[in-house]
Amino acid sequence: MIICSVNQISKSYGGNVIFEDLSIEIFDKDRVGLVGRNGSGKSTLLKLLSGMDTVDSGQIHWKKGYDVGYLSQLPEQHENRTVKEVLKLSFQSLLEIEREMKRLERIMAIPENESELQKNMDVYGDLQDQFMHQGGYEMEANLERVANGLLISHLLHQPYSSLSGGEKTKVGLGKILLQNPQLLLLDEPTNHLDLQAIEWLGAYLKDYEGTVIVISHDRYFLDEVVNKILDLEDGEIHEYKTNYTGFVKEKEERLLKEFQAYQEQQKKIKKMKEAIKRLKEWANRANPPNEGLHKRARNMERALERMEKINRPILERKKINVDFEAVDRSGKDVVKLEEVSQAFTEKILFKQVNMHIQYLDRAAIIGENGTGKTTLLKIMLGILKPDSGKVALGSNLKIGYLSQHAFDEVKETTVINEFRREISVTEGEARHILAKFLFYGHSVFRKVNHLSGGERMRLRLAQLMHQDINFLILDEPTNHLDIDSREVLEDALEDFNGTILAVTHDRYFLNRLFQKIYWLENQQIHFFNGDYSWAKNKMKEWRGKKIIVKPLKNKREIKKNIATIRIEELEKDIENIEAELENIAGKLENTFDLEKIQRLNEKKCNLEEERNKAYELLEQIM
Repeated sequence: MIICSVNQISKSYGGNVIFEDLSIEIFDKDRVGLVGRNGSGKSTLLKLLSGMDTVDSGQIHWKKGYDVGYLSQLPEQHENRTVKEVLKLSFQSLLEIEREMKRLERIMAIPENESELQKNMDVYGDLQDQFMHQGGYEMEANLERVANGLLISHLLHQPYSSLSGGEKTKVGLGKILLQNPQLLLLDEPTNHLDLQAIEWLGAYLKDYEGTVIVISHDRYFLDEVVNKILDLEDGEIHEYKTNYTGFVKEKEERLLKEFQAYQEQQKKIKKMKEAIKRLKEWANRANPPNEGLHKRARNMERALERMEKINRPILERKKINVDFEAVDRSGKDVVKLEEVSQAFTEKILFKQVNMHIQYLDRAAIIGENGTGKTTLLKIMLGILKPDSGKVALGSNLKIGYLSQHAFDEVKETTVINEFRREISVTEGEARHILAKFLFYGHSVFRKVNHLSGGERMRLRLAQLMHQDINFLILDEPTNHLDIDSREVLEDALEDFNGTILAVTHDRYFLNRLFQKIYWLENQQIHFFNGDYSWAKNKMKEWRGKKIIVKPLKNKREIKKNIATIRIEELEKDIENIEAELENIAGKLENTFDLEKIQRLNEKKCNLEEERNKAYELLEQIM
């Protein structure tokens, strides 16, 4: 069933045409990935679909009554509210019913007469039915489930205004998921999520009952979630009924077919032009000139004019040109951390961390947001001093640091001036280099603080590439980069003849490049000599066994205390909970006492939460 029909829409900004005569159809239950290069108009299209913006021409038709939830890249503003209060805005209608029920409870507690009491009880009963059928008694459980999945439970009682931009985006995503709209429009939802939250969101969207349209540059996430790709390029859109991996293959095949068709048509056009030329020559040589030959030539010219010309498909698009090369190698040992601990105010980030990065290593630090990954990088760079422990840097080390907050403090300087501040070259040389990073013509004179996240990342990469570096430290390097740019960066890092240490949540990037994983969790670091997928399985085993790592006494000594959880005990607990839930269901059917119904529903919610946790733990162990 078609839920949305987009018919020949056009949109321009300031005389710049984003797209023209764009048409697509969205079907119920679709899982759509909207992909394309930065600046191709993906976010604009999502805003038009959400109703946040209007089309210049054309029409967008929605199925009547279809409700839409939209997550933009820019977080909403909510003053004087806690995070929990912002999330509860998703249950506005339920909260109104709940307030009315409480008002009636106060009135019924002191009844004036029998008929008035009966009337209020009837209204209360209707409201309670609505409240129950709309999931009112599951409000808190659903809120906790989403908050736990997005790893924002610790933020629930904090003022929303005090959150970072990334945290606000996570809260906004949670609010939309709790609204449970029939259509979800998500613009880069994974940009500020850590690995665990990305994987939770992927699983959540796979089971989502409605329709999903998502803009994302996360290739694994697209493969997990979507079953259709809309590729927006040069103002045109192409549909592929597959996931991202299938789309890459099918697009390549389509472009090759189009190029072959273009070549065949060009050959035909060439032959027709040659025939027209010969006919005219023969006609003019005749004495008198042959009108019949001239007529045939004119007919062929008209046929050529009527021919629908095939545009030459672009097989190789312009991409950033990244090429890192270390002129001088470092010593064998690059960085050593011994017993390093760090805390801010009363919060301990990590304690007694040991790390050893060697020449040519490809190492990554991963973990939840807020566990101290960036802090570890800053300790290695000397920006921060650890509370305790030793940090030793190797010999002949030339460090290049790519921060996820590159140029946040830069205000009024231009792109070319900021580039030349780091790299001593002439203006002409600077413009030539910047063109390799897609800064053409007048764009080099744009203010740095007006650049998008992806453009800032490209500018910083341009600076790093022209410095003498043998140790690259990268903090979320793929954030804001489109897929083409990510692939170019991956190729360049693969060929880099130096050492790389990265913090990232891009699973594709991790698995392609990194064979040493430092996993930061529960204030401790776990080392895995393998890629992310391997490390993930090992961490799952570790969590299932409840390994407790005691403080290090010697340099490499770890005392482990393994408390084995028996599967039989968990299964028995689940059986007991199921039996209790059946018992409560029976009581609810035969109870008309309002207070008792509320107590039973509360107990039911608590038991269901216990059962879900038991199932999750059982799944981890098995």
